Amino acid sequence: MNCEELLSNVSEAVIMLDGEGYVTYANPPAKAVTGYTPQELVGNPVIFLYGSEEEKIKADYELEQAGKHRTYTTEGWRERKSGERYWGLFTLTAIYDNNKRVKAYTYVLRDITERKEVEIALRKSEEQYRLMVESVRDYGIFLLDANGYIMTWNDGAQRIKGYSPSEIIGRHFSTFYTSDDLEDKKPERELAIATQTGKYEEEGWRVRKNGSVFWANVVITALYNETNKLVGFSKVTRDLTERRENEEVLRQSEERYRSLVEQVTDYGIFMMDDKGRIISWNEGARRIAGYEFDEIVGKYFSIFYPEEDLLNGKPAHELKVAREEGKYEEEGWRIRKDGTRFWASVVITAVYNRDRTLIGFSKVTRDLTERKESERALRESYEKYRQLNIELKSTNKELSYANQELEQFTSIVSHDLQEPIRTIQSFMQLIGQRVNDERYDDLGLYVKKTLTAAGRMRELILNLLHYSQLGKAEVSNERVSMNELLNRAMQNLKSSLDATNAQVTIENNVDSVQGNEVQLVQLVQNLVGNALKFTSNGKPKVKISCDRKSDHVQCAVSDNGIGIAQDDLSKVFEIFKRLHTEKEFPGTGIGLAICKKIVDNHGGRIWVESEQGKGTTFYFTLHEKAEA
Repeated sequence: MNCEELLSNVSEAVIMLDGEGYVTYANPPAKAVTGYTPQELVGNPVIFLYGSEEEKIKADYELEQAGKHRTYTTEGWRERKSGERYWGLFTLTAIYDNNKRVKAYTYVLRDITERKEVEIALRKSEEQYRLMVESVRDYGIFLLDANGYIMTWNDGAQRIKGYSPSEIIGRHFSTFYTSDDLEDKKPERELAIATQTGKYEEEGWRVRKNGSVFWANVVITALYNETNKLVGFSKVTRDLTERRENEEVLRQSEERYRSLVEQVTDYGIFMMDDKGRIISWNEGARRIAGYEFDEIVGKYFSIFYPEEDLLNGKPAHELKVAREEGKYEEEGWRIRKDGTRFWASVVITAVYNRDRTLIGFSKVTRDLTERKESERALRESYEKYRQLNIELKSTNKELSYANQELEQFTSIVSHDLQEPIRTIQSFMQLIGQRVNDERYDDLGLYVKKTLTAAGRMRELILNLLHYSQLGKAEVSNERVSMNELLNRAMQNLKSSLDATNAQVTIENNVDSVQGNEVQLVQLVQNLVGNALKFTSNGKPKVKISCDRKSDHVQCAVSDNGIGIAQDDLSKVFEIFKRLHTEKEFPGTGIGLAICKKIVDNHGGRIWVESEQGKGTTFYFTLHEKAEA
C-alpha cells in the first residue's frame, strides 16, 4: 500500500504541500472539512484555504514556524467553499531533505466547531467561578446585623484582619476602626448613610488584630427583607496597602517614564497593571493603534486582539507566560481602533517591585505589516528569478561552447604570432652582426630597439599563452620538496641575481608541499623576480620564509623595494594591470596574475602587504602534504 492509499483510508483531512506551500495531494476527508474536492485543491497554494488576502501573511508565518520547529499547531476560523465558517484545529509538519531544508509539509485539518462551542460555554462558567474564588481570597466578606454586630466571617476577612471566626463573630464592626474614627463616631455614621442611600463606600485606614493599620477599600450595603425592613448589612473589605504603595512608586516614576517613552513613534510602549488594564500610553501606541490616552487608559489590553484570539483565551495566556517566564514574545494580528488589522511584533515583560511582587506588565508593540508585505514581495521576486535561472541554463551551455572556441582561438593566435616574431629577431640579429660601418651608427641603434621590442612582444605572448593554459591544467597530485623547489627558482633567476648583486635570504622550515612542481617553481620565481625589478635604489634584499601552520604551509617573499600605495594593493593581481610606466619598470603586467592563478589552482590564498618606500611582502598558502 503506497502513501496515497494509506492517507485515503485515514478519517482525518490530510493535505500534502511542497516546499513552497503548494498542494500536491489531498485525501477524500479533506472535502468534508474544506468543501473542496482533492482535484480542486491540488496545484493551489495553501493560502487558498485561508480566505481573505490579508490572511496570506498569517499563512506565510505558519509555514515559517513549521519550518523552524518541525511542527506548528494552531486553531481558528476558516471558511468552507460554501462560505460557511468552521472552527478548526490545524497541524503543519515540515519534512526535511538530507541537507535539513524543507522539501514538503503535511497539513492535518480537524473541524472542532462543536467542541469549541462547548469550551466557550465552559469558559464562561469557569470565568464566573474564577471571579468568585478570587473575591473570596482577596476580599473580606461578612454580614452585620441591623446594629452593626458581626454575624458571619469568611477566609478573606480572616486573612486581612487576623481574627478567626470564633474571635470576631458577635463583636461590633467598630473593632476595626482607629481611635480617631471611633471618637468621631465614624462607624455609626457609615451605617446611617448605608441605611439612607443603600450603600456606603470609602477608602481609609483600618486596624488589624495585631494593632497594625492597613489601607482598606470598604463597601457597606444595606440588606432588606421582603417587607422592606432593614435586616442587616453586607460588608466587603479589601486590603489596598500594597496597591497604594505601588501607586505611590508609580506616581513618582511616572514623570521619568513618560519623558523617556512619550515621544517614541515607531513603537507602541505602555504599562498595564497586574490584571492587564492599561495605565499608560505613549505617542507610538496612539499612532499604531489609533486610541487617544483618555480613550484607552483603564481598558483591558484584550481590546487589541481578534475574535479568534479572544475565544482561545490568548490575552490571559500571554500574561500567564510573562508571569512564569518573565517575558512573552510573538508576532500576530492585532486590531486598531478603526477595526483594521496589522501584523504586530509584541513583547510583554513582567514588572516587579523591590520585594519581587508583580505590580504589572510593560508591553512593546511594533507594526510589521509593511515589512511582511515586502518580504512576501521579495519571495515572489525570487520565484521569478528561479524561473529565469531555468531559462538561462540552456544559454549557459551555448556560452560554455563559445568559451571553448575562444580558448582554442587564443592558443592558435598565440602560436601563430610567435612565428613572425622569431623571423624578425633572426633577420635583425643577422643585420646587427653585419652593420660595422661607422656611417650607420643610427642603424645599429634602430636594430637594437627593434630586437628589444620583438623580445618583449615574444615574452608577452608566451606569458599570455601560459596564463590561458593555467586554467585548463589540472594540478598533479604529487609531493614536491620545498628545498628543491626554492633551489630551482633561484637557479632560474641566477643571471638576474648576479646582475643586481641581490642578497637573498631563505628560511625554510617545511619538508614538502602538495602540488605541481613546474607551476610552484614559476610562482616563487615570479615573486622573487618582481622583488628584484622594483628595487630602484641600492642593493636588493630579498627574504623567502616558509613555515608550517595548523593545516597548511605559509610562505612569504619580502623585499626592500619601492613599496605599493594602499589604494593600489587590491589591483596588483589583475592581468595587464601596471602601476608604473614601461620606461620606469619594464614588464608585461601578467606575472602577478599568473602567481594568483597558480595559487588558486592549488586551493591556496595569496595576498600582499606593503608601505610605500618601505618594501613589500607577498604571502601565499599551500597544502603541506598530499591527501591520503
